[in-house]
Amino acid sequence: MFKNFLLKKMLRTQGVPEAQIDMVITMMEKDPELFKKIALEVQEKIKSGVDQQTASMQVMQKYQDQLKKLV
Repeated sequence: MFKNFLLKKMLRTQGVPEAQIDMVITMMEKDPELFKKIALEVQEKIKSGVDQQTASMQVMQKYQDQLKKLV
């Protein structure tokens, strides 16, 4: 609950629309393990020298099918 509050606040400060914030929170609640896996893979790519945006896009594309099922 508190984690969701912090996540919402962070996303709001980055200018993410409210509807998208709610969608992301719902998706994370449905399959938290998938999002942990995504976060770890993004961090590994960043450590290997890939910028954050590129790393995020690459990993999200890898898990695109699983993410679509959560929507």
